[in-house]
Amino acid sequence: MIGAMRERVVAACDGASKGNPGPAGWAWVVSDDSLAPARWEAGPLGTATNNVAELTALERLLAATDPDVPLEVRMDSQYAMKAVTTWLPGWKRNGWKTAGGKPVANQELVVRIDELLDGRSVEFRYVPAHQVDGDPLNDFADRAASQAATVQQPAGSAAGSPEPPPAPAPAAPRRRANGSPKVSRQRGGGSPSRTIKAKFPGRCACGRSYAAGEPIAKNDQGWGHPECRTAVG
Repeated sequence: MIGAMRERVVAACDGASKGNPGPAGWAWVVSDDSLAPARWEAGPLGTATNNVAELTALERLLAATDPDVPLEVRMDSQYAMKAVTTWLPGWKRNGWKTAGGKPVANQELVVRIDELLDGRSVEFRYVPAHQVDGDPLNDFADRAASQAATVQQPAGSAAGSPEPPPAPAPAAPRRRANGSPKVSRQRGGGSPSRTIKAKFPGRCACGRSYAAGEPIAKNDQGWGHPECRTAVG
């Protein structure tokens, strides 16, 4: 168990799916008293959706932390957070059915998380993903989950694994022969891809969420992170 002899543990967890569904991974990280990453673990899931990866990350974090110590969980998945804080009580009352009468998606994971939350103090905190000055714990978990999804190998501090690598920087714009940047356009014509600020929270085609006010760009599957417009186009 992690967190013994501490008044409160601050942690983050994240999941990743390269294709949604596609190669997926999960990760959690627990901070030290200075809120720097102290202990972490990540693992592969084979082929899974982003939602399964996000819920698995939370389940593994809860299982790895001391239930007697208050826990703050930082997440960038609105689905996973709402599933366990907003929708879960109603699902239980309805016999694990949604308001529309359909079976709850990923029920086994949600039930397990509900069991792990029983009787313990857990505060969930939403943190937007992919921010320049974003939450460092969430960024660490994001990178670890992404690496686990890509290489399909477990990693973590207990195994002596190196810190997960930084996310790749967006590709620089291609330049024409005269040196001017070449504007990226949508397939099949259309207006140039431009970056705007999101009016509402949403989810990119890569499976990651974005927050209101965050820069987004158009791609073939809708709106999402500017760095993903070529990856999913």
